[in-house]
Amino acid sequence: MCRLVVMFVVLVIPSWALAAPVEIAGRATVVDGDTLAVNQKRVRLWGIDAPESAQQCADPQGRSWPCGRRAANALDGHLQGRTVRCVQRDVDRYGRSVAECFVQAESVNAWMVRSGWAVAYREYATAYVGAEQQAKAGKRNLWQGAFQMPADYRRAQRAVHAGATGTARAPTSGCRIKGNISSAGAKIFHMPGQRDYAQTRIQPESGERYFCSADEARAAGWRAAKR
Repeated sequence: MCRLVVMFVVLVIPSWALAAPVEIAGRATVVDGDTLAVNQKRVRLWGIDAPESAQQCADPQGRSWPCGRRAANALDGHLQGRTVRCVQRDVDRYGRSVAECFVQAESVNAWMVRSGWAVAYREYATAYVGAEQQAKAGKRNLWQGAFQMPADYRRAQRAVHAGATGTARAPTSGCRIKGNISSAGAKIFHMPGQRDYAQTRIQPESGERYFCSADEARAAGWRAAKR
């Protein structure tokens, strides 16, 4: 007679896996284009990156406009004081909740990217790449002209600040376009190979800087040297 051996496998699921996701709900105050304050808690919108408050972008004619401030205003207008529900996905190094937020059933994160007021933050998520492609194809808001990716803008600002303290004066690898400010206050960028490129000296403490592309320089408010 054969013996039937029955084996029982006990699946142990850790308690944290069974816990409901952390949710934050309430009226939201807009801090900037990708940050809210909900019930006195800072919430960073997951998977998206909006221009910084002081950031400038360029329109189709190359004129600067305050895209960072307008992105925040667009988010504020979209929320209109309505209750938001934010589902936490992480906590960042600043202690902020990183979350996807909803007004009723609509994702606020997706709306910002789809409307062209933010980009998909690919370093952390790819959920909104499709929404970004829609905005880019429609030339909506940021995509109407040239702009610097918010993460690149922040890195450039840190480099300028570091340069002001004497710790970073060399250009980032591959970023060799010189953004010079004339004595009259004109912001002019010089490409490698142009006549005045070699003798142009960059002084970060005066607000001068290096750029990685001509589009980046124009978006920051610089114009090309004539030759």
